[in-house]
Amino acid sequence: MTNKDLTIIIATFNSEEKIQNCLESIGQDYKVIIVENSKNTDFKNKIEKNFKNVECLLAEKNLGYGQANNLALEKAKTKYSLILNPDTRLERNAIDNFFVTAEKNSNFAILAPLNGQSFSKEVKNNLELIEVKNVKGFAMFLNMEKFEKIGFFDKNFFLYFEEIDLCRRVIDNKEKIFLDPSIEINHDGGKSVNQSFSYQIELTRNWHWMWSTFYYHKKYDGFFIAGLKVSQKFFSAFFKSIFYTISLNKEKKEIYLHRLSGLVNSILGRSSWHRPTLD
Repeated sequence: MTNKDLTIIIATFNSEEKIQNCLESIGQDYKVIIVENSKNTDFKNKIEKNFKNVECLLAEKNLGYGQANNLALEKAKTKYSLILNPDTRLERNAIDNFFVTAEKNSNFAILAPLNGQSFSKEVKNNLELIEVKNVKGFAMFLNMEKFEKIGFFDKNFFLYFEEIDLCRRVIDNKEKIFLDPSIEINHDGGKSVNQSFSYQIELTRNWHWMWSTFYYHKKYDGFFIAGLKVSQKFFSAFFKSIFYTISLNKEKKEIYLHRLSGLVNSILGRSSWHRPTLD
């Protein structure tokens, strides 16, 4: 296999502090498509100037993780695509090891690194592939021909559950997902966006966690079962928002009001409309 067999895809949103390390760990041998969820032309120009193998697409608005990745996946024409979060760093030979595994085991839909997953030390020290039902979304190596039938991310998710939903559709289509212990990709986790926006991002995450939780369960289990599954979360958010209002804890109150709002909007069938305010 050659570097022409792979497109690396990274969805970003005000990720200037993290993306530099990620791109440096990739090197310049592979085509990279970044989808920046804003109109930040300075970001685009700087990235494309410093990394000649990178094409940065400006989404013009915040599409979210799934739709931004879809935009790049539809543009990619290679045999494989590697989806990365901007706060990841590839260890040496990570991409080569993806290719080695893909050549030996071509009947896969998704490959992912083992590190960052919850397994015992004994399992991690075994270099055999581990077949699983889902993986974490920070690094996913896609066999693109498999997704002609499956499709990519559900555009209704803005944040959270996108990769869980995608993996479920992979399994429902009788395709395979593997973790590979030979591949190491470091992930900071929850730190893709510049830290100056951390509180607004925290509010957004809480809103969308609740919205996506109900939407996902409704999609596969129906409205009433989904309602039962989120009922405890609903009452917890409701009573905690009251408690923190009374105790004058403004930040905690806002967090639980956002959790409650996200869940109520999802129950009412409204789209995942909430976006962070970064002005």
